[in-house]
Amino acid sequence: SRFGSCTLAALREFAGCFFAAGTVTRTQFQQLSAMAQKQESGCLPCTNCFVTVPQDKYYAVENFGKYSHMLKPGLSFAGFDCCGCCIQYRSITSRVDQLMVQVHTKTKDNVFVTASVAVQQSVKPDNTVDAIYKLSDVHAQIDSYVSDVVRSCVPHLTLDESFEKKDDISNSVQQRLTVEMGHYGFQIHKALVTELVPNAEVVQSMNEINKQKRLRDAAIMAAEGEKIRVVKAAEAAADAAQLQGEGIARQRRAIIDGLRDSITHGTQEALSTEKISELLLITQYFETLRDIAANSKASTVFLPHSAGAVSDVASQIRNGIMQAGAPGQNRM
Repeated sequence: SRFGSCTLAALREFAGCFFAAGTVTRTQFQQLSAMAQKQESGCLPCTNCFVTVPQDKYYAVENFGKYSHMLKPGLSFAGFDCCGCCIQYRSITSRVDQLMVQVHTKTKDNVFVTASVAVQQSVKPDNTVDAIYKLSDVHAQIDSYVSDVVRSCVPHLTLDESFEKKDDISNSVQQRLTVEMGHYGFQIHKALVTELVPNAEVVQSMNEINKQKRLRDAAIMAAEGEKIRVVKAAEAAADAAQLQGEGIARQRRAIIDGLRDSITHGTQEALSTEKISELLLITQYFETLRDIAANSKASTVFLPHSAGAVSDVASQIRNGIMQAGAPGQNRM
């Protein structure tokens, strides 16, 4: 009993020194001591005859330092003892414990990463003796196996492949630990690669690459949108010009039909093509004068302002067409 108290006191003093030096954190120390076997004492002072075994622990009985048997949870009588000299107890937890292991390694593309692996383990109920007496430091043993597996898998993968194949790394770690730790009375429930942290400069570079890529995609999308806007505007202008032309054609057709009906109304006379052309030219002539007069920024244009000039223009156009279609012009 006194030996167990001294051991716990020494362990607390040792942990306090490490906390003060900053070597390990309190959480890490709790992980280190969770699966470690501990010395226990009986429930009566000055003797270890009787002991109360908690539900979440396995107790081993030692007679003069030699293993004797295991105790079940509850109050148990281990034998006659005097001041803890004849009977001693060792315990280990039966709970599932999680150990966090951090491994520093390098990927195939020469990027240094820190892999965090969470190992969930517990003691096999049928191998509690091996778990208590075979290993002195469970965490160090698991740390060694995890580091070996991670450092043999990650260097064959690039940084992107390491993130994509975390499950493969987890399976490799779990398979190795299940086989190796099974010899020491421990079962591995799960081994999870919880985090892969590259170097800070690498993270910044990756973020910058993604930023520039997204900016490029945004510029491409903006250019595509501008292109669509210009094309649609051109198509709309073309459709508007077409509709405007069709409207002008219908307008002039209606004007010619109206002039012809007003001229031939009540008579049997039919207007020839020449007369119709002259009517069209007259209409265009007056429309031109109207547009010039309506535009305040138009320059001065000198045109024959008599109505007879229209017939002269019509005759000139007609003569030009007839001369162009003459047989002599074709031979030239």
